[in-house]
Formats: sequence, C-alpha cells, structure tokens
Amino acid sequence: MDATDMRYLELLSRLFPSADKASAEIINLSAILNLPKGTEFFASDIHGEYEAFSHTLRNGSGSIRLKIDDVFGDSLSENEKRSLATLIYYPREKMELVLSQVDDAEAWYAVTLQRLVAVCKRAAQKYTRSRVRKALPKDFAYIIEELMTENRHGVDKQAYYAAIVDAVIRTDRGGALVEALCLLIQRLAIERLHIVGDIYDRGPYPHIIMDALMEHHSLDIQWGNHDIVWMGASLGQRGCIAHVVRNCARYGNLSILEDAYGINVLPLASFALEAYKDDPCVAFGLKGNPDLPPQELEMNVKIQKAMAIIQFKVEAQLIDENPGFGLEGRKLLDKIDYENGTVMLDGVAYELTDTVFPTVDPADPYRLTPEEEEVMQRLEQAFTGCEKLQRHMRFFLDAGSLYKVCNGNLLFHACVPLNADGSLMETEVFGETYKGRALYDVMERYVRAAFDDANPELAKRGRDLLWYMWLGEGSPLFAKSKMATFELYLIAEKEARKEVKNSFYSYLDDERVMGGIFEDFGTDPETSRIVCGHVPVKVKDGEDPVKCGGRVLTIDGGFSKAYQPTTGIAGYTLISNSYGFVLAAHEPLESMRAAVVNELDIHSSRKVVELVDKRTLVADTDNGSVLKQQIADLEELLEAYRCGILAEKE
Repeated sequence: MDATDMRYLELLSRLFPSADKASAEIINLSAILNLPKGTEFFASDIHGEYEAFSHTLRNGSGSIRLKIDDVFGDSLSENEKRSLATLIYYPREKMELVLSQVDDAEAWYAVTLQRLVAVCKRAAQKYTRSRVRKALPKDFAYIIEELMTENRHGVDKQAYYAAIVDAVIRTDRGGALVEALCLLIQRLAIERLHIVGDIYDRGPYPHIIMDALMEHHSLDIQWGNHDIVWMGASLGQRGCIAHVVRNCARYGNLSILEDAYGINVLPLASFALEAYKDDPCVAFGLKGNPDLPPQELEMNVKIQKAMAIIQFKVEAQLIDENPGFGLEGRKLLDKIDYENGTVMLDGVAYELTDTVFPTVDPADPYRLTPEEEEVMQRLEQAFTGCEKLQRHMRFFLDAGSLYKVCNGNLLFHACVPLNADGSLMETEVFGETYKGRALYDVMERYVRAAFDDANPELAKRGRDLLWYMWLGEGSPLFAKSKMATFELYLIAEKEARKEVKNSFYSYLDDERVMGGIFEDFGTDPETSRIVCGHVPVKVKDGEDPVKCGGRVLTIDGGFSKAYQPTTGIAGYTLISNSYGFVLAAHEPLESMRAAVVNELDIHSSRKVVELVDKRTLVADTDNGSVLKQQIADLEELLEAYRCGILAEKE
C-alpha cells in the first residue's frame, strides 16, 4: 500500500472509526444496490408554458395514476381513482372543491387519508427508509412515518393509528396533512428530473417555471438555444438583448420583462411609438394570436419592428468584431435598395414586404441613432441590474450544462453538428476548430467564462459566443444553416426564408452515424440513448419521435401553444424507470381549473419504448458505480483494521 492510499484510508477512518461502523456501512450500501432504479423524468421545450408543464410534473407523466391502479385495482371505481389522482396533483384546489360538496368532512378526511397513505407506501417502495425520512415534510414527519409503517394485518396498534388520524382531524389539521401526503407522493414519484432545454420564450411564464425548478429536490438542465440567449441578455450582450426583447414582443409576452423581471420597457415603447407612429408595420404581426387589447397590440407590433431593426444593427457590429463566426452573410441592411424597395440576397433581388425604415441611414445603415443607442443603454442596465433575472441565470449556470451523460444516456438540446456525409462537423471557436464532444466542452467553458472569468477579454469572448450559440450555423444549439429573421419579416418568397436543418437530423435513423456520436461522447453504442428536443415532432403528419431502433428519442412535441398546430399534440415527456422507457404524448391542457373540476389528465397516450428483461437496479446506474467504489474503499478500510495496519478509534 503506497502513501497516498494510506493517507486516503486514514481520512476515511475519521468517518468510520471502527470495524463495526465500516461493516455496517458496507451492509447498508450493498442493500441499496439491490433496490430498483428510481424514476427519471425527461422534458424539453417547455417554452414558458407553466400550467401544462406543472401538470405533467404533478402527475409524473401518468406514473402516479398507475400507482393508484396498482394499489386499489378494482376495489375503487374509475371515478374514485380519478378523483384521488386529481387530489394528489392539486391538493388545495381539489380539497376546496370537494369539501364544499360533502356533508361529512371528517368522514371524507378519514377515508382520504387512508387512501393517500396507501399510495404513499407504494411510491416509497423503491427507497430506503432513511431516504423517505429525508423527504418527509417537517411538520408531519413523525405522523406520516408512523402511518406508513402501519401493519394492517396486526391488531395491536389499530387503536393507536386510528387515534392519530382522529386527532389530526379533530385539531383541524386534516387538510394540511392531506396536502403534505400529496406533495410527498409527487416527490417520490420522480427521483430525478431532466430538463432538456428551452424553458424560455414564446409562453408567458418561464420565470414561474424557474422558481419551481429552483425548489425541486433533484434535477439537471441541458441549456437550449432559447435559454442561452437569455443568459447572454442577462450579461448585457446586446445581440442577445435585442433577440429577447423582440421575441417577447413577437409573442405578445412583454409582461415577462415588465411584470416578471421588472425590466422597464417604457423608454423602448416611447421610442417605438414615436419612430414608427405613422407606420402600420405590416410585416410585423404577432405570433400565436395573443389576446391583447388593440392599444397593447399596436405597441407590441411597433416594439417588435423597432427591436428587429436595432438587432440587425448591433449584430452587424458583432459580426465585424468576430470574423471567425462566419456570419458576414447575415449583414443585409447594406444590401437594400432603399429607392426601389428591394434587397439583394444570394444574387437575387427580392421585393421587400416593408419599406419603412425611418431609423436607417442608407449611407451608414448599421449606425444606431442616438435614440436607439439610449434605448440599448437603458436595456443593458435593466437586464444586468435585475436581481431576480441574475438569480435565475445563476441557477441555470449551477444546475445546467450543454450536455450530460446520465446512466448511459446522452442528453443535449439540439444536435451534434454533422457534415453532409455524416462525419462530425468542425466549428471554429476563436481561431481553433472543434467538433463533437470537444465542441460542446469548449463552448461550455466559454459560457462559464462569460459569467465568472476575471479576464475581461475572455469574459467578452464568452458573452459574444453566447450570441453565436443562439444563431450560428456551427452551434450545437441552433442546428440550422442560418437564422432568417430578416427574411421572415421582410421577404415573402419561401426560398429566401428557408433555414436548412443540420445534417444531424438526416441521420437520426442511421445506426453507424449515431454509433459514432455515442463513441465520441464515451458511451456504449449498444445500450446508450440520445435524448434531445429542439425540433418539434410533427405527430399529426405521422412522424415518430423514436428513432434509430429506440437509440434516439426526440421529445419536443410542442408544449408551446404556438407550435401545437404543427405537432398536433401538446408536448412529450419521457419516463425511465426500473422496467424500461415510456414516452407519453400529451393533449392540450385547457387550464389548471378545468383539470381540477373535470378531473382531467392530459396524457393522451403512452408508448413503451423498451421493456427490460430484468428490472434495472441501483447497481446498474451511475450512482450504483459510485456506491460500488465506496464499498470497495470501505472493504479496504475494514481489512486495514483487521490486519492492524490502522488502529480502531472506538
């Protein structure tokens, strides 16, 4: 045994100072290895749709209802099981509704508490008692633990358990205990939450989703392109700010800025309404048919146009500062013939759909007017000075990454950029070229440098790269040939607007190409899976989210209401438990209130992706590998005690 190993054992002995304690921990960890693997829950492209996302999380994508079926079988009617499920999802709201309709509240509490305890026991089966104890709500920890350990086959303590329930009801704590049990069931139903990108943009409540995620007991996030642009905006990166504000206006969601984050858009609104006061802004209609009063609708339209023009200007400056990004072709304001109302693109002159550009000087089209400069300065200050936004983005940084390998599965938002022949595509990052995993790694280093590097030059590089990752052809988060913002607004012809998807999407069913990606990321091509989102799966057109014989799962099904006409559903969620993988497709959620009153579950269909021959145990997971190493270390310590190499301290 060398000195390093000896030093490690000496440190370990501080935690386990005797052979008995080392042995006890070995026994404990060995037992844990043989428990079933906990449930992992995957979701992507939430896009600010809090109610729909919250509902799928509350019901565990249908897993809680399955537990109710397992526990009660035919002993409860379908209506009773549906009512119980709704109570677990929305305890406060459902209790309020039920208690206003029942004659004997105490009897309802007595029956309901018994049923909830039974479901709780079922949900806790995968966990050690210690693990469950840590999850118990503080106020009811003792009571719930006692009720969950009740043995219905014995009679000795029946009066004891009945007295607990009676006392809870008598002291008017029945409602609080019901809620505590429901939330505990929700927590136990999902061991690990994976958010595979795009919490922000389009929908109105990304900030509420962030607050909820910050309270979640166990999660990781893989940043999406819509997340990365908000991260850049929070650092004052002008290109990112312009996109964020324009997108909020485009979907009629300026309240995200004003109400959620306290970012004052009044200077921008005043500027837009003045600069474009006589302009109908015909090319800048809103997306998603937001329900806004006429005056607010007009303001959003004009702000959208104002920010689009500012965006084209500040991006040109960024392109000039970063020639390595290869975005010279995205400078289009200087390609406009302002007299004839046309623009030259790829050798073709296209007629513009909007020719009113009061803030553009044809002789110097990328210069911000003094008013535009003032607007951007104020927005920079507002974004960088918003404490709540900074807190959310810091959480992104701490809980997130560009990709993650978890239990052999490779998680990333969009793609691994590929060439037309299926080989890994190289992207230049500040003078060096990278591809595959190396590209992901270097970009993540720059993301973290943008937030934390003391070197101003590296921090600026990081901020500019955040913008590039939002829209650059070589970005693994964007995955298209170009972001055709200019064309989508100002050119009617479809051929000019076309954004060609990266070749990655052409090879999703190619086992050889996908196998190369698995190998590049150090995972097993035979057993690993890619889980990604980003590109909505057009279910209504017959597209299948399961690719490459189950090796690739694309789970963007359209949480965003704006994309539901394209997909035909309202999002996918993926469940990985000890029995295999199950993909759930969701129907649109009318509202949380409707879900409570009508006892609606939104999962419409569940597709078994894979069933394992033998239940997956903790021993088969990443955590299992950690525990096995801990056991091996403890066995070395135990041997050292027994051989007299180390003296026991107790």
